[in-house]
Amino acid sequence: MQDIFVEDVGNGTPLVLVHGFLGSSDMWGPQIKFFKDNFRVIAPALPGFGKSSNLKSCNTIECMAKSILYSLDKKNIKNFNLLGHSMGGMIAQEIVRLSDKKILKLICYGTGPRGNIPGRFESINESREKLKVDGLKITADRIAKTWFVKEDKAEYFYLCEEAGTQTSIEAVDNGFIAMKNWNGVENLKNIKNETLIIWGKKDRAYNFNQVETLNNNIPNSDLKIIEDCSHNVHLEKPDQFNIIVDKFLRKK
Repeated sequence: MQDIFVEDVGNGTPLVLVHGFLGSSDMWGPQIKFFKDNFRVIAPALPGFGKSSNLKSCNTIECMAKSILYSLDKKNIKNFNLLGHSMGGMIAQEIVRLSDKKILKLICYGTGPRGNIPGRFESINESREKLKVDGLKITADRIAKTWFVKEDKAEYFYLCEEAGTQTSIEAVDNGFIAMKNWNGVENLKNIKNETLIIWGKKDRAYNFNQVETLNNNIPNSDLKIIEDCSHNVHLEKPDQFNIIVDKFLRKK
């Protein structure tokens, strides 16, 4: 197993932040700043992404989940809160499947139980074909625009643009393959952890049916819908997002 880059700051109960497709650990900047005074914030960069872009990437969600669990084991972190965004939400669900006893509370954010996402702004096969023609920079820019209501005029768009262009081309295509071949629907009933689901009402990657499936099938779950946000609520309305997460984590 490879040693991926892991941002590790703050003190307290560990809070693991798992970024999504074309993302990086740097995209959690507002969350790291907010949570580090009360939590030990752990933000890994997946193999082939961000500061781990030099590493061989994974072509399965399970491989990505195991890479994070390996890093946490090396840090001797036994129990942790877990937040996964987008593809990172799939990875979080997979981490629960592999090691549910380690997770204190689970946050599934801007994600769903299927990797081959019905209702996505374009099919994964279309995205793979466009990647071959357009290359990494154009692909990263085009997809990142769909993550914000204001598209490339959003305040934190530059973070996403930068993260996307750091990703290795192999990791982008392997990410598409991993998502296409993953389905976590059957495992939802086995998620016993207290779970918060967060979704931006204008999300073009995951429609309401996806988050509704999570909420209806995870036994102990609660859904928060954020108005006037697309896929990246944590960067569109970071203050509101952070307060919602903080309240959930502190709730006895």
